[in-house]
Amino acid sequence: MVAKRIIPCLDIDNNRTVKGVNFLNLIDAGDPVELAKIYSDEGADELVFLDITATKDKRKTLSKLAKKISENINIPFTVGGGIKSLDDVSSLLRNGADKISINTQAVKTPNLVNEISLKFGNQCVVVAIDAKFVNDSWFVYLVGGREKTKIKLIDWALEVQDRGAGEILFTSMNNDGTKSGFALDILQKLSDRLTIPVIASGGAGTIQDFTDVFKIGKADAALAASVFHFKEIEIKNLKENLVKNNIKVRL
Repeated sequence: MVAKRIIPCLDIDNNRTVKGVNFLNLIDAGDPVELAKIYSDEGADELVFLDITATKDKRKTLSKLAKKISENINIPFTVGGGIKSLDDVSSLLRNGADKISINTQAVKTPNLVNEISLKFGNQCVVVAIDAKFVNDSWFVYLVGGREKTKIKLIDWALEVQDRGAGEILFTSMNNDGTKSGFALDILQKLSDRLTIPVIASGGAGTIQDFTDVFKIGKADAALAASVFHFKEIEIKNLKENLVKNNIKVRL
């Protein structure tokens, strides 16, 4: 059995870590380099760094910040935000990223998923999908949750899997920042339909939520932000509790 992964997420805006609720009302959560080092030392399995305003501001991801973070950690590191080309990917990989995450650009130019996978390997391609449950269906949203599409979540996840994505990072916009638990029903459906790993994001509030996302949601990894940033859950304690619940994790 492959170990389940715990992944802190650093949402970056103006070189600071921020966190909001339902993608709105962002507040400062600390220095990203300091937080990254803490999480690496505390036993996180991976880190995700998302430059959340790069696409909206039409600029490239902060490669220099990515390099600083990579120099302070010893765990895999995924970077996303504003990635539009193979050159962007190459730059981030050179600056310490192990994987890259694409979201809006994957929808606008789907062939980019194929191209990145072919050139760099599918193990470094994470397709992030922000989706919201509206009128009885899960729809994909773009530009940091600002732009609704008519694309259905599972249809898009299956397409990018076929195009060479190595993992899906699914964030439930309905659950994001609410600390009310992950979107377990749709996570279970995603995990059943896909053959690649699913990273669950949005809604973590308690240790029980992590137990549920692995046992009920069938996620391969769980990503969270505020519960880690504000010390509501400690990674070591979380992993020890998961082991007690017969969930395999790396201690």
